[in-house]
Amino acid sequence: MPQSEDGTRTVVGRYRALVSARTIAFDPLQAELARRLDDLDQALARSDLAAKGSALGWLFGRRAPQRETLRGLYVHGAVGRGKTMLMDLFFECATVTRKRRAHFHAFMADTQDRIHRTRRAILDGRLKGDDPIAPVAEEIAAETRLLCFDEFAVYDIADAMILGRLFQKLFELGTVVVATSNVAPQRLYWDGLNRALFLPFIDLLGRHVDVFELLSPNDYRLTKTDGDEVWRMPLGPVTDAAMEEEWFRITGHRPAPPEAIPFRGRTIEIPAAADGRARFRFHDLCEKPLAAADFVQIARRYHTVMIENVPTLGPDRRNAAKRLINLVDALYDCRVKIVVSAAAEPGALWTGTDGPESFEFARTVSRLTEMRSREYAGEPHGTGEGSLAQDRLEAHDAADEDPDDAVRQASDT
Repeated sequence: MPQSEDGTRTVVGRYRALVSARTIAFDPLQAELARRLDDLDQALARSDLAAKGSALGWLFGRRAPQRETLRGLYVHGAVGRGKTMLMDLFFECATVTRKRRAHFHAFMADTQDRIHRTRRAILDGRLKGDDPIAPVAEEIAAETRLLCFDEFAVYDIADAMILGRLFQKLFELGTVVVATSNVAPQRLYWDGLNRALFLPFIDLLGRHVDVFELLSPNDYRLTKTDGDEVWRMPLGPVTDAAMEEEWFRITGHRPAPPEAIPFRGRTIEIPAAADGRARFRFHDLCEKPLAAADFVQIARRYHTVMIENVPTLGPDRRNAAKRLINLVDALYDCRVKIVVSAAAEPGALWTGTDGPESFEFARTVSRLTEMRSREYAGEPHGTGEGSLAQDRLEAHDAADEDPDDAVRQASDT
C-alpha cells in the first residue's frame, strides 16, 4: 500500500508531526529509528506483494519462489527514551494486515495457555504428534506476520525453556519480530536458572533481527510529572485517613464489596471494588502467589486501582519487588489510573544495589512517574496492549490448571 503524500502513514511523518506540535522534542536517534522502521514496513509490503504474485504463478504451473526472509528489529535502551512510542507509531502505520502488538508478559501467558490446550489435545488423541510447541507456533504464525513486543524481558524459567523452539518455528514460517527492551539481547535472562540452555535462543534472535540501541540522554517520562496527588506518603495514620477519604470520594460513598475474577480454574480475589475501581493493600497483590497474567486480568477489569501501604523493598523481598514490577507493567499497559500510599517516592522504594530487580525497577520508577502525570490521566482505560493476548486466555477453559503447571510443562517439553 503506498504511503500518503503528507506522510501520515509513515513513522517519520507521524514523528515529525509530533515534533512540530511540540508534543515531543526532536531527538536525532529517535528520528533515525523512525526511518529504520519505515524501511522495514516497506520491505514487508514488497515481500507480501511478491508472495501474492508467487501464489498466482503457482496456479498457472510455475514454481513459486520462496518468500523473502526479512530481518526484524530489536530496539534497546534505558527507560523513557521513546522506544515504546516509536514502536506504537510503527504498529499503527504498518501496512501488513496480520499484525499483533503485545507486552511480552501477555504474549507468553497466551502461549503457555495454547501449549497447555495443545498438550491436552495430544493426550486425548485429538491431535497427532508428541510436541505441543510446533502446532502452537504454526497457529501463531498463521495469525501473525508481524509480531511487535514491548518490554522484551525473560525472567521466568518456563518462558526461557520454550522460547528457542517456539521462535525457531515462527521464524521458519516467516514471522517478523520487532521488539523493545531495556537490555541488549546478550543480557536477556541474565543470571537466570540454567541460562546455558537459553543461549541458543540469543544466537537465533541475532540471526533474525537487527539491533538498534537508542542512546538518548534523556528520560522523557520524567519531564511529564505534574505532582498530582495520586502518590501519598509517608505511611502512617494521616496518610491512611487521606486514602480512606479519597476512596470514598472516587466511589461516591457507594458500597464496595469484595469481588472475585475467575481465571484459569481459580479466582483472583479483589478485597473491595465499586464501579470499575478496586482497592488493595500491597500485601494483597505482591505478597501472594500472583503472576503477571493475574495482574493483566485486574488491569483489564478496573480503570482505577488504589494500592495502600507500599513499603521500601530490599534484597530480602525480591519476590515482592518482582511482583510490583509486573503489576506496574500491567497497569501501565492498560492505562489504569492509580492512587498509592507508600513509604517513599518511587525512586526510593527499591533499596537493593545489585541483581536484575535493580535494573528492572528503573523502568517501574519511570512508569510510575508518568502514571502521576496529567497526560496519563487523560488517556482512556484499555488503550495499551496489555489486554490483547488475554482475550484468548478468557476464551478457553482451563478449569483444572495448576498455577504452577506452566513451569512443569516447560520442563516436560
